Amino acid sequence: MGAQFSQFFPPRPTFTEADVSSQNGKVFLVTGAASGIGFELAKMLYRKGGKVYIAGRSEKKARQAIKDIQSAVPEGGSLEFLFLELDDLSSIKASVEAFKAKESKLDVLWNNAGVSQPPLGSVSKQGFELQLATNCLGPFLFTQLLLPLLEAAAAENASSSPGSVRVVWTSSQVVELSAPPEGIIMSELSAPPKDNVRNYVTSKAGNWFLAAELARRIGPAHGIISVAQNPGAANTNLLRHAKWMKYLSWPLLHKARLAANTELYAGLSPDITIEKNGCYIVPWGRISESLRKDLVDATKLKENEGTGRAKEFWEFCEEKTKDYR
Repeated sequence: MGAQFSQFFPPRPTFTEADVSSQNGKVFLVTGAASGIGFELAKMLYRKGGKVYIAGRSEKKARQAIKDIQSAVPEGGSLEFLFLELDDLSSIKASVEAFKAKESKLDVLWNNAGVSQPPLGSVSKQGFELQLATNCLGPFLFTQLLLPLLEAAAAENASSSPGSVRVVWTSSQVVELSAPPEGIIMSELSAPPKDNVRNYVTSKAGNWFLAAELARRIGPAHGIISVAQNPGAANTNLLRHAKWMKYLSWPLLHKARLAANTELYAGLSPDITIEKNGCYIVPWGRISESLRKDLVDATKLKENEGTGRAKEFWEFCEEKTKDYR
């Protein structure tokens, strides 16, 4: 329980914006950065001179976020909007093509956007349970299509800064607290229970598994680091569909800027080396050394004394998105 307590009440961050050197020449993409934790992260990256893409479905909200960041930070890098609708698989390739038309590399991708507990029965454009679609299937496809640009950045940085090219996936502490054994019951992906909290937990376990599988499949050969992170409980609009939960958890909610330090650490900290590829980050920027054993085992292959559940989930996502590549 001590490990869980320290995630509810984390020690002060040891890696903050003050520890980040100039990011001139770096290209960053943060999904869901028009508000909340992503907004605070984008502000940090912009202040350090990075070129930051704010990806989301609402151009109006993104343009306002850009305006607000530029007003708060008189001098910085550059900010761009990228249209991205994660719950519509048929639109994601066009978003990637729009990004490729402007950039030839991508240094860090933060899969930050997500949805929690929408009205029961909500589905994506393709009919998938909305949380599974928005939190897992969309980011999976988006990341797969962006791999050539991540690989280009890794090749460019191979000698000067190995391990600096990363994909950051957003999980949640609820996975350790309430996920079933092995994290995901595969049958529930096709027949979601009438339990929005359970479906949310499934999607967040999925994010963790996708991070681990990407690290295993792509990292060693291409020098790309993939990590999952619990950013920490923050007062954002994530729980806009579950106001009762937000009310109950109010004493545990922190400022979004604090949680942005977790994401900053996951994306830029030198603590995370190639050797630690696939690690799990907890608030406000620490590599966790004490995770639920069954979940860790789920990220390992059967031949490596694991259960292979993460591999199963990856293959599920691969199958469901193959027609949209």
